[in-house]
Amino acid sequence: MLKLNFVDLQFLYLGIKGNGKFDERDIEKSDLKQLGVGRILDQLASLKERNLIEMKKDESFLITNFAKHILWSKQIPLWIKILRILEIKSMELAKISSFLLLSPEQVHSEIEDLRKRQLVLMSPLRKDSGIVKMYEILPDGIEQIKISSSQGFQIKPQVTESEIEILSIIDETVEKIKRINDIPNEKKDEIISNILKIKEKLKI
Repeated sequence: MLKLNFVDLQFLYLGIKGNGKFDERDIEKSDLKQLGVGRILDQLASLKERNLIEMKKDESFLITNFAKHILWSKQIPLWIKILRILEIKSMELAKISSFLLLSPEQVHSEIEDLRKRQLVLMSPLRKDSGIVKMYEILPDGIEQIKISSSQGFQIKPQVTESEIEILSIIDETVEKIKRINDIPNEKKDEIISNILKIKEKLKI
C-alpha cells in the first residue's frame, strides 16, 4: 500500500472534509498555508503524480477514489484505518477521529481493543490542559498493515482472559499513580513511563 506522510494526510483531509475537493482558498484558510507557496506547489505535484488528486478545469483539486480507499472507504475496517493513521504519525484520540471523520466515541473502543492486543501503545502526555492520551503504532501493528496489504484484511490477533487481566491491572496501577498528590509530576511521569515500558515488553 502507498505510504503517506503527515503533509499528504493534511492535504487529503482538506479535500475529504470538503466533499472530495479543495482549492487555493481552502489551503489559505488551513494550517497548510504555513508551508509556503513553493512547498505547497511541490506537494500538490507529488500528490498528482501518485494519483492521489486530480486537477479540474476550474483549477480546484479532486481527491481520487484511490486516495479515498486508503482511509475513508467503508470497505476498510476501522481498526485498519486507525493503524494506517498511526503509521503516519502518533496522535491523540481527538485527532485520529477528526481525520477519519468519526466521533471520538466511535474510535475509542476500537483503539482500546488495538491497545489490548499490543498493536498500539498509549502513553500519557502532560499538556497545559492536563494529561492527554497519545497513541502510537507498535511493530506488531505495522506488521498487521503489511499482512492486510498482501493477504487482505485479517482478524485482529486475540488475547487471552489472563492477558486482559494483566493489562487491566497495569492500567489501574497507572491511574492510581496519577491520582497520588505527594509525588512530583515529573517523578510520576517517570514511574508511569517505566510501567508502560514493562507493559510493552510483555508482548500481550
